[in-house]
Amino acid sequence: MDREELFKKVAEIISEKLNVPIEDIDEDSHLIEDLGADSLDAFDLVMAFEDEFGVKIEDEEVEKILTVRNIVDLLSKKLKEE
Repeated sequence: MDREELFKKVAEIISEKLNVPIEDIDEDSHLIEDLGADSLDAFDLVMAFEDEFGVKIEDEEVEKILTVRNIVDLLSKKLKEE
């Protein structure tokens, strides 16, 4: 899966979970400031990403996720490790 496909899938999940129009999501979108996520939303998103991509995201990694780009970078790295 290339980065563009990964971003599209991540954006779909964020759009669905946060009820945000997909066209409002780009890699620079900040999860809290731009997309209105709270800590419970972040937990929900992490679980959705783990299920969708078959990866495990550690607690210390979750703390570093602030933007959509952070998510795409992390998932890209994890998918290459498999």
